[in-house]
Amino acid sequence: MNFAVDVVGTSPPGRTALIALARDGARREIQFAEVDERSARLAGTLLERGVGRGDVVMTLIGNRPEWVYAMVACFRLGAVALPSTEQLRAKDLQQRLERADVRAVVVDERNLETLERTGFDGPALVVPDESLFDAERAPAAELSPTDPALITFTSGTSGEPKPIRHGQRYLAGQRVQAEHWFGAREGDVCWCTAASGWSKSARNSFIAPWLMGATALLHDARFDPEERLAVAERERVNVLCMAPTEYRAIAKRTELRRLPHLRHAVAAGEPLNPEIVRVWADATGVEIHDGYGQTETGALTAMPIGPPVRPGSMGKPLPGFRLWVEDGELVVDPASIPTFFLDGGEGPWRTGDRVRQDEDGYLWFEGRTDDVIISAGYRIGPFEVESALLSHPAVAEAAAVGADDEERGQVVRAVVVLRDGHEPSDALARALQEHVKAETAPYKYPRIVEFARSLPKTASGKIKRAEIRAAGVAARHAG
Repeated sequence: MNFAVDVVGTSPPGRTALIALARDGARREIQFAEVDERSARLAGTLLERGVGRGDVVMTLIGNRPEWVYAMVACFRLGAVALPSTEQLRAKDLQQRLERADVRAVVVDERNLETLERTGFDGPALVVPDESLFDAERAPAAELSPTDPALITFTSGTSGEPKPIRHGQRYLAGQRVQAEHWFGAREGDVCWCTAASGWSKSARNSFIAPWLMGATALLHDARFDPEERLAVAERERVNVLCMAPTEYRAIAKRTELRRLPHLRHAVAAGEPLNPEIVRVWADATGVEIHDGYGQTETGALTAMPIGPPVRPGSMGKPLPGFRLWVEDGELVVDPASIPTFFLDGGEGPWRTGDRVRQDEDGYLWFEGRTDDVIISAGYRIGPFEVESALLSHPAVAEAAAVGADDEERGQVVRAVVVLRDGHEPSDALARALQEHVKAETAPYKYPRIVEFARSLPKTASGKIKRAEIRAAGVAARHAG
């Protein structure tokens, strides 16, 4: 198998593979023939620089066509692509370079200085230097399903980021979620907004669309809520894939409206609050289909396409995937998951996520096993508390964690970021407590409410609850 041959090489040469929107406003449409030619020649340049099959190549490029060419070039050679987000600093990059034993780096000009600060002394190919595409086309390697194709690092929500190796089967295995969750169709324009370097971008920025005969949209710009809607409207986006953080920000900061060409929307990366699903459906006419997966596993569950969406649910297991709930934790059979990572072993994979399953087979995320709050014997998932808080008009963001309590063992502590026009006060804290009591079981309400200007997050937008818990403990000890 070889993605560069099996997908890029067999797509109609004149079909549009990419719509690329640059930061300076430039727009390009790129056909599959150009992707094939430029990636094959870039692979030839990598060969000339000493990169061979099994060598790790880091990419440090924004959401630009050169990033896609570099990824496909690695797939063609049988080299192992390590996409890295531009948000990483020199120290973060240095750790990745060392832990993944990186042989070469493909970097764009705006990230070169950061790379240089790491002291990396291997080959660095700086795009968009056109001479990098002058080499002879590299031959395509014949690869097995378990030959390594990709390394992605975990986001670091519960410790140091870890390198996760995926095989060639991971690329072809994306067809399951591409069809049954992502929902792309031939001729669609699909936009996965994730920055290059994250697990979701590696599989949905171009792999999932191309597997389904669709066009991928790349927008090399920082997140702006109003611009996000304008681009989706102007480029006639049919399938939109965003992080829940982005859906929430757009709902809170813009005037949502109908997007005439948008048919399907999906979310993943963290739980999607039911209130946001309802707001988007009411305003745009499109329901957001939540999904769940891990860096190690790829997508595992999806809100099915067709039946009405159940707001707050992460859906059902993807077809053919064997998942079950054991002692409140989601467990996976790796043999049934074509996108499972190479180093995960053969026995059941315990996800570390607390999940419940209803009588219809739908799964509901309750929190990480180390996030669950046990108060006076009650088990409280932080996500439900956060969702209740987010349904209050004054709240922009919220995080719920446990705080030690002599009487109850733990109580719920909420850290809240307010929307513009609202100010912290004891009265507002009490109002939020009453609001949560009205929205969910009263025992789940936050007995401690604190206000903050922002929440600590990973570069991919996930809330660092462990850091919030630690900050609260340190403050109590200092007091």
